[in-house]
Amino acid sequence: MENKIENILIIGSGPAAHTAAIYTGRANLNPLLFEGFLAGGVAAGGQLTTTTEIENFPGFPEGLPGPELMDRMRAQSLRCGARIETETVNSVDLSKRPFAVTTDSGTFYAKSLILATGATAKRLNLPGEDVYWQRGISACAVCDGALPFFRNRPLVVIGGGDTACEEATYLTKFASMVHLFVRRDVLRASKAMQKRVAENPKIQIHWNTAATEVLGDGKKMTGVRLVTKGNVSEQILEAGGLFYAIGHVPNTEFLQGQVNLDETGYIKTVPGTAKTNVLGVFAAGDVQDKVYRQAITAAGSGCMAALEAERFLSEEEETGH
Repeated sequence: MENKIENILIIGSGPAAHTAAIYTGRANLNPLLFEGFLAGGVAAGGQLTTTTEIENFPGFPEGLPGPELMDRMRAQSLRCGARIETETVNSVDLSKRPFAVTTDSGTFYAKSLILATGATAKRLNLPGEDVYWQRGISACAVCDGALPFFRNRPLVVIGGGDTACEEATYLTKFASMVHLFVRRDVLRASKAMQKRVAENPKIQIHWNTAATEVLGDGKKMTGVRLVTKGNVSEQILEAGGLFYAIGHVPNTEFLQGQVNLDETGYIKTVPGTAKTNVLGVFAAGDVQDKVYRQAITAAGSGCMAALEAERFLSEEEETGH
């Protein structure tokens, strides 16, 4: 097994990885996909496995649970000819070709590589968070904010940057009131975004405020315990939802700097393509996208990576490299 050289090896388990697997599988490239075993602390399937109901993925007018969507994608990958290993990639060697990919069970070699390891939303690990994750707590307002149990309820957003302001503004379409918790006395967001939030009557900014606990009835979240700087006593704010907007961590540590990353750790790709600075290595999904971070955009970039990898292998074969 260790001496076999794969055409394409895909690292990841979300929409980008499975779309790449579907396309390369249908192209008879016999792709090998490593979906990870609780890689980044998330089950195979990525961030969508932590989403209760998805209503904005085309083709599912009634919506469906995130884990079910990922199960369907995985089944389609297998049906199209992909092989899937439930192992986490520990390291890669991109210094020469074929590329070497090492897991606990051994080293695998590939002519081309698609990196689709995603990004993990930062959490605060508050008391009650594990109980009410997916029962009121989310890290994506665009993904979850329109769900019925968030509608006409007071909601909390934690963060002070552009993303927090965007999510708070988006949630005003559904919430009775949006409470924005900012740990400092200023927002880090752009001036235009600050103005938009300040002028929105459905957003209340809580300066110098931190959440200390998520409260609920055992089935769903009902409120947040908070503390304000200078206040000795804690307060309880009724809320039907809590949205983290404190950033994401791209899952790129295993690359050990062998691919060009931006200042926040996301993989840099050639604009308009899935190509990295390493010939034969492509990146797709949230690991290279810190702007949109949606299932459908991840799937689209997975398609791009697959088509480019297929073209790369075809050209290599023609030139005899």
